[in-house]
Amino acid sequence: MTRTKPPGSFSLRPMDPTPGRKGRRSDAELVHAWVTHPRSAYWMMGDARLEDVEREYMAIAAHPHHDAFIGLHEERPAFLMERYDPTEVELKGLYEAEPGDIGMHFLVAPPETPVHGFTRAVLDAVMTELFADPRVRRVVVEPDVAHFAVHTLNESVGFEVIGEITKPEKQALLSACTREQFEAATTGADR
Repeated sequence: MTRTKPPGSFSLRPMDPTPGRKGRRSDAELVHAWVTHPRSAYWMMGDARLEDVEREYMAIAAHPHHDAFIGLHEERPAFLMERYDPTEVELKGLYEAEPGDIGMHFLVAPPETPVHGFTRAVLDAVMTELFADPRVRRVVVEPDVAHFAVHTLNESVGFEVIGEITKPEKQALLSACTREQFEAATTGADR
């Protein structure tokens, strides 16, 4: 089945969590607006203050095994991507890690005007970026078990469910996608 990719290019840049300067909106302000939006309920930061977001992403920036990126569509901020070492962050001790595993979270900014296929295109861009590192053999994710839309989306790019795990903040559906699974799921699709 061929799908249509939304027009435009995608890229990522490191998130700068430092507070904004006069006349310039900071990345933390941008992300704060995204994570507190009702569409982002599964991000579990709906009641976060700007200071909470700054503190969270300053901690991520300082962590040796966790990174945050602002995703750009046509050079405009459009999504957030986090990558982490699951043996050190988020999943440490909760699953049987394999060599070459990388963990990932992503959040698409609430759209002013929804574009069909945009979230899938973002996920393709995120996965392509992660697999650009030759050391990465498998991407692991742990969305809330009740987040059915993201489970379907993950399956569309090759993720397979490993099983449910209990995290301190949620019951999660641990899933993994190898490089080969991602390539097979996207072969023949407009990329």
